[in-house]
Amino acid sequence: MSEFLDLELQDGIRMPWNVIPGTKQDAANCVVPVSAIYTPLRPNPAIPVLPYGPLRCRMCRSILNPFCVVDYVAKIWVCPFCFQRNHFPQHYSSISESNLPAELFPQYTTVEFMSTAETGPVVPPVFLFVVDTCMIEEEIDYLKSALAQAIELLPDQSLVGFITFGTYVQVHELGFGLLPKSYVFKGTKEVTKDQILEQMCFFAGKTKPTTGVIAGSRDGLSAESISRFLLPASEGELVLNSIIEELQKDPWPVSADQRASRCTGTALSVAASLLGVCVPGSGARIMAFIGGPSTEGPGSIVSKSLSEPIRSHKDLDKGSAPLYTKAVKFYEEISKQLVHQGHVLDLFACALDQNLGALSAMCTMPV
Repeated sequence: MSEFLDLELQDGIRMPWNVIPGTKQDAANCVVPVSAIYTPLRPNPAIPVLPYGPLRCRMCRSILNPFCVVDYVAKIWVCPFCFQRNHFPQHYSSISESNLPAELFPQYTTVEFMSTAETGPVVPPVFLFVVDTCMIEEEIDYLKSALAQAIELLPDQSLVGFITFGTYVQVHELGFGLLPKSYVFKGTKEVTKDQILEQMCFFAGKTKPTTGVIAGSRDGLSAESISRFLLPASEGELVLNSIIEELQKDPWPVSADQRASRCTGTALSVAASLLGVCVPGSGARIMAFIGGPSTEGPGSIVSKSLSEPIRSHKDLDKGSAPLYTKAVKFYEEISKQLVHQGHVLDLFACALDQNLGALSAMCTMPV
């Protein structure tokens, strides 16, 4: 057991299984899926920093590593993921069993590469907080305390964004320091990337490209427009703390026989589209704090009326949950969008048996 713990400490990674299933049937029989929990920002002074860029597989773009099969005579390495045979470039010509590059050392299962012209500039990690305000005051106070602690722990160079939602979705413009400013989206409708670009004025005073997919600075978005909503943690800490301190329960009135109007689906759609517009393909994650079932707009799982109980597992098994199928389809589309963009969604919620049945589809997508 100590051997596995040592490996976890070395790479900051933990897996539920020590052996990979050998057949499809074995994989299907696994109650706990084959997966990995990885801590990318875990400090480790022993990790070597290599003064050059990574050598990638020409088929799947994976990186040369100690698990590759190497033919030192023919100067060829075989990718362990797709089994593609790749030739070493000229600057690896002196490679041999006694003269290995650092990325092939068995003990170097994690390394860092210096940024090169080929790899492009290093994009800092991005954290987009999505906060549900349809909660009682006591829960909001606890959440505010947790959010303030989380903000303090973020790396200074990381980019941070903040979205709150209830009946409406509010995207806070952190880069506007004169006074609190946010863009509001109606919670009953799904929001696309094109609507994000237009309604949040990414091309204000500039000519918008007429063709092609617009994604990030490489497609015409200026760094200034992106920094309006995704600000370095060191620069936006005061603004973020001010927003967190002023967080209040959703002001939309709720009668005694109704549930709160919570547009979870629209909020996640806005968050995914915002990251897709600003930082596609980067190390970004959405951190969503959910306080109850979605009752408004796409992705709703129950009506607002308290006379209608939340569906149970028995209802799901019988197929008698009226909103479940449509909600699952909606969240599957968001999960596909996030996978395509290379982004992650973290859900913080409770009441697993009632609240996250439809959202579970977002936890099973291949990455």
